[in-house]
Amino acid sequence: MIQSIIAVAVVLGGLIFFHELGHFIVARLFGVGVTTFSLGFGPRLFGVRRNHTDYKVSAIPLGGYVHMVGEQPGQELPEGFSRKESFTARPAWQRMIIVAAGPFFNFFLAILIYWGIFWSQGQLILVPEVGRILADSPAMEAGLREGDLIRSVGGQAIDNWEDLLQIVSQAEGRELSLTLERDGQNQTVTLTPRLLTRTNIFGEESRVPMIGVAASGKTRAVPLGGGSAFTAAVEQTWNVLVLTVEGVIKMIERVIPVETIGGPIMIAQMVSQQAEQGLVNVLALAALISINLGFLNLLPIPVLDGGHILFFAIETVTGKPLSERWQAITIRIGLALLLGLMFLAIYNDVTRIFRDAS
Repeated sequence: MIQSIIAVAVVLGGLIFFHELGHFIVARLFGVGVTTFSLGFGPRLFGVRRNHTDYKVSAIPLGGYVHMVGEQPGQELPEGFSRKESFTARPAWQRMIIVAAGPFFNFFLAILIYWGIFWSQGQLILVPEVGRILADSPAMEAGLREGDLIRSVGGQAIDNWEDLLQIVSQAEGRELSLTLERDGQNQTVTLTPRLLTRTNIFGEESRVPMIGVAASGKTRAVPLGGGSAFTAAVEQTWNVLVLTVEGVIKMIERVIPVETIGGPIMIAQMVSQQAEQGLVNVLALAALISINLGFLNLLPIPVLDGGHILFFAIETVTGKPLSERWQAITIRIGLALLLGLMFLAIYNDVTRIFRDAS
């Protein structure tokens, strides 16, 4: 129990802290003054003050925050800082980069985590072993059996299940020769893929060329060197980000029900469950959450980083900032949307708990 609580605090706090670290580093690179860089929230526990910046550790270890000089127009300058160090004194494009640095540091953190996992543990791939076979499918008619290991298709070696799917999806109506390993012996069968109904992860059905088999679910780790592991980490981060964007679009299209939205309770439960499985599982989940956190903050909703980026983009195009009146109005709207989303997420979390308990 204590281990799970620590894991939740470290994961959530670490992700938010790294996000704020991005703002801090880029702000300092552009010469913007920072009055406070805090690890955690609430009362100050301890810290050190250097060059007019208070680097401190606070009582509640769930993230952190950065206070920059002159974040708001007309804000009084703190002692020890000059006007040129004010955030609002920087060009709009610099302010955009400073604000965008937080979300992009979340993406960068995910890459670092995946890189470490792939380099130390290898990359998991789905073994091309046959599991369930559909009735009256090309695979059944060709005599495939559960447990068959597909070694090649049309002379092309098959290393993982994705290789098989890619070849079959491009072979409608074309006869394929499959080399199988069964009971330690290789044998060859021929079959012709045909259009079958497939359901994707969003529950959508489509007709695609298939042979009518499902993977057994077995995986194996492929060792990777440092360079290959980094490339795989970048690809994995990109794939998760694309899937996140698609998920949001499907939710807007009502393909995915809003009941699936989870909040802090669900995240805490997920971290707790993965903590019981080991450090690697916790790190993989942390990378996933970090990508989602980065994407969420880039949404063009006032009060989020994406909303501020939108304001600065408008300023760049028009040559003048959006009026304080309109900024205030849009921020209130954005805050209402965000609070509504948080309420929905927490409501779903609580409902899910009671449903699982009944």
